[in-house]
Amino acid sequence: METSVQQRNNIKAWGSGPATLLFAHGFGCDQSMWRFLVPAFQDRYRIVLFDAVGCGGSDWSAYDRHKYGSLHGYARDVLEIADAFAAGPVVFVGHSVASMIGLLATIERPDRFAGQVMVSPSPCYLNDGDYHGGFSLLDIEDMLQTITDNYVAWARAAAPAIMGAPDHPELGSELADSFCRADPTIAAHFARVTFLSDHRADLPRSATPSLILQCTEDLIAPPSVGQYMHGALAGSVLRMIDNIGHCPHMSAPRASADAIGVFLRHAIG
Repeated sequence: METSVQQRNNIKAWGSGPATLLFAHGFGCDQSMWRFLVPAFQDRYRIVLFDAVGCGGSDWSAYDRHKYGSLHGYARDVLEIADAFAAGPVVFVGHSVASMIGLLATIERPDRFAGQVMVSPSPCYLNDGDYHGGFSLLDIEDMLQTITDNYVAWARAAAPAIMGAPDHPELGSELADSFCRADPTIAAHFARVTFLSDHRADLPRSATPSLILQCTEDLIAPPSVGQYMHGALAGSVLRMIDNIGHCPHMSAPRASADAIGVFLRHAIG
């Protein structure tokens, strides 16, 4: 199984320590997006990186629209990766939609996880009554239609705004390039699964200690989402990072690493 899982998700694993940090990238990205953050932890913990099926160097032929028609399919992959490559307790570090994938994994196997780090997470992107997810249903429908009609044009236009980081425009270009490497059909399906998902009811079901990293300005996950999650996740810690954009692990890696380091010392000891 280890070989097949490794090939399916293009897994890179190395190091040792009191726990394994399992890093999961967000929509349209791959494991290379963690390169600014991993060096802060690789001398102290075992590191596991992977590409979600349909992204990066994963086996794209393994993409199954039924399995990956919800985030639960990705969560099953995470549990298989943890069983095959992790040593000791696991701390799941997920960016954006991957935070919810990790949440589902911790609900399924709470014994396997010592903590979860949620970088720019959102359990629901739609505005709903008093809940401000950041988007109206019309916003989401228009975006999904644009992605379906002309994915590359959407990627080139949207990536710099999603990245933010006005002082580092090269990061926006890198994100655009990453988006454009994806298969448009798979990306359109994953976008629909991501932006129409609603996992608010799942938040109280996870008892795994959680760190929520939220940026002060984020086009995709506004600060109100972090506050909502903090209230719904018992025992969670919310850390606001003074940063513009949705990817603080790239645009503010030092601040992100500092917050994660404090959390790890409490979660693992």
